[in-house]
Amino acid sequence: MANKSAMARLLKADLYGITAEEYSLGRNNIEVVSQMIKAGIKVIQYREKDKKMQEKYQECLALRKMTKEAGVTFIVNDHVDMALLVEADGVHLGQDDLPVNRVRELVGKDLIIGLSTHSPEQAQSAMKMGVDYIGVGPIFTTQTKKDVCAPVGLEYLDYVVKHIPLPFVAIGGIKEHNITEVAQRGAKCIALVTEIVGANDIGAKIRSLRTLLS
Repeated sequence: MANKSAMARLLKADLYGITAEEYSLGRNNIEVVSQMIKAGIKVIQYREKDKKMQEKYQECLALRKMTKEAGVTFIVNDHVDMALLVEADGVHLGQDDLPVNRVRELVGKDLIIGLSTHSPEQAQSAMKMGVDYIGVGPIFTTQTKKDVCAPVGLEYLDYVVKHIPLPFVAIGGIKEHNITEVAQRGAKCIALVTEIVGANDIGAKIRSLRTLLS
């Protein structure tokens, strides 16, 4: 079982924050995450595809310190080595990343492992792999990821709600205008990227989103 307190925060989270400096209106990740934490976000994933590894490492070190002090679960996207080096709470993998079973051997049972899934077959496979949670999406069209697959739609979300007992995070193209529909279909934890990091007032945006979820 992954780190119990970190996993407990993920299970209780309504919103799942993800970094995307390219869309953050000129603000750096440290500033954006600081505002997310102040607004009560309890899970933060570091996801930056185009930066150099040394820069990612320094950012992750700073973010790990911030999140640890605030009691926030910190997940690193893709980079298992980075997650271990900065003592993150978990790592989030894609379908084309390292095999989950080998990652589990490397990181042990205490690190949270999340896996992106895009189909019922991948969700069923994820259960057999022993991941701690799955990403479900992209629900809608998204421009945030360059190599993303076509939207899977609300039908896949419906399938997961009915058939997959794993904790999951709904993701992909979710905005203030469609978050209610996603929540009403059974998603308890929802990831928004540009809608949060690209908001002029991040705290106000998060409060507005939570009003729609309550």
